[in-house]
Amino acid sequence: MAGHPGMYRGDRRRKEDQRRAKQEAKKVRRAERRESGVTGPELGEAQGPGSDPNVPAEFVWFSPSKGRTVTTRSASPPTIVGIDDWMLVSEPPRP
Repeated sequence: MAGHPGMYRGDRRRKEDQRRAKQEAKKVRRAERRESGVTGPELGEAQGPGSDPNVPAEFVWFSPSKGRTVTTRSASPPTIVGIDDWMLVSEPPRP
């Protein structure tokens, strides 16, 4: 009697090869960053979503009856025919 008809013997080996290739790619990227001296942004320098004045401020609204999420640029609830139970989920970050 066969074990799992959807699997074949090479499946485990293929997955292991993919995992190894991914790890090797990580090692190469880390080595390149170490050699070039490039690092990621520091915590104090990290750009948050509200730090760029060109990014529009968006309010996120949710309708429980329809299971729908909408973003608006104003603080007033969206006006969509047939939906009148909007709940404010999130506001834009404050500077």
